[in-house]
Amino acid sequence: MDNAVNKNYVLIIAAIASFLTPFMGSAANVALPSIEKEFTMDAVMLSWVATSFLLAAAMFLVPFGRIADIYGRKKVFTYGIFLYTISCLFSAISTSGGMLIASRAAQGIGSAMIFGTSMAILTSVYPPNERGKALGISVASVYLGLSLGPFLGGLLTQHLGWRSIFLFNLPLGLIIIAMVFSKLKSEWAEARGEKFDLAGSTIYSLTLVALMYGFSLLPKINGAWLIGAGVIGFLAFLRWETRIDSPVLNVKLFRGNKAFTLSNLAALINYSATFAVTFLLSLYLQYVKGLTPQNAGIVLVSQPVVMTIFSPLAGRLSDRVEPRIVASMGMGVTTLGLFLLTFISKNTAFGFIIAGLILLGFGFALFSSPNSNAVMSSVERKFYGVASGTLGTMRLTGQMLSMGIAMLLFAIFIGRVQITPAQYIPLLKSLKIAFAIFTAFCFAGVFASLARGNVKEAARDRQ
Repeated sequence: MDNAVNKNYVLIIAAIASFLTPFMGSAANVALPSIEKEFTMDAVMLSWVATSFLLAAAMFLVPFGRIADIYGRKKVFTYGIFLYTISCLFSAISTSGGMLIASRAAQGIGSAMIFGTSMAILTSVYPPNERGKALGISVASVYLGLSLGPFLGGLLTQHLGWRSIFLFNLPLGLIIIAMVFSKLKSEWAEARGEKFDLAGSTIYSLTLVALMYGFSLLPKINGAWLIGAGVIGFLAFLRWETRIDSPVLNVKLFRGNKAFTLSNLAALINYSATFAVTFLLSLYLQYVKGLTPQNAGIVLVSQPVVMTIFSPLAGRLSDRVEPRIVASMGMGVTTLGLFLLTFISKNTAFGFIIAGLILLGFGFALFSSPNSNAVMSSVERKFYGVASGTLGTMRLTGQMLSMGIAMLLFAIFIGRVQITPAQYIPLLKSLKIAFAIFTAFCFAGVFASLARGNVKEAARDRQ
């Protein structure tokens, strides 16, 4: 196949795939109050509708990134789309909160297979001077999904019920499957023949489960024990990975590669500070402000619309300007947006909330594409899958940490009860404290982003 045509098809497929999961996540957030009513779930269990997806995705992203490097990225990507599409169907026909949470976990595994490979495939087919543009378009698709999610999710939930959100994804999944089989004839597996680290993958996955489930149990002592076990597991994982020949996560990528290490750290901090914002504001707008799902979605859409518009521009800018400068400016703007949201109250004007969301969207757009470009440009070709999986894991781990903070605050201030008018004051208190914590995170992230050094010079030295 002609390389130019191949690149175009890869970009189209990656863009549609990049749209799917963020659309689902942001649409499902708007539907949470409706899901709570149908299945009578308490505040903490309701959080697991979002968190189960994130946890499963984070558990499997790095292992599937490595499997894809060894056995073929297109193959893993295709299986991932199959699994994701089927699990959307099971989510739509769920008969209990437990079945929905399990189906969301299966979606997370499919998403790990998609995101562990799509960015690596894009980076494989696009040369360095075009990479920022391609990644910018892919990231814009993510934000398009985030943009349409609240609006369409609110519309679908209000008029057709929350199950229609999951059914909406089915035809998109089938379109991607058809395109992969008809248009993608190439395969990418630069690490073919190397061994897969099953033991390391198992330790890694169990560590994440212990950490995240521990968060949900806090402030009970069992939660603290599980978090402690998770920390020990993480240290054991790092030790194991340095001692074997074919690790699932090449720790050497972090050693002596400041750009790779600090770019991933910046991603972790940024997602930790921003992901739970939509989740928290969705509950605030529908419970405290009394908005319908549709109107709540209209307010929430302001952030991702700005992301969608400016992400491709930021990606192209990072092809010309040092990525750390653009990304660090983005984190600064995001910090300001989060700081504004710390003043939220029962009587806060919608214009004030929308202004904060627009700042968040603009800051995140400036950060995300350049930061992805910095990560993928800081490693050799044979590590693209692992680098993509590592960056995705930072994203998902950050998202999990963000939700973990929200779950912890809910457990402390609201408790394991349904959210009724009696809980609105504790809900507001949880929101204000969460936004204050997120502001501090993002402010610290600006310095991590600035400290990474010049990525372009390092990339030229490797060539």
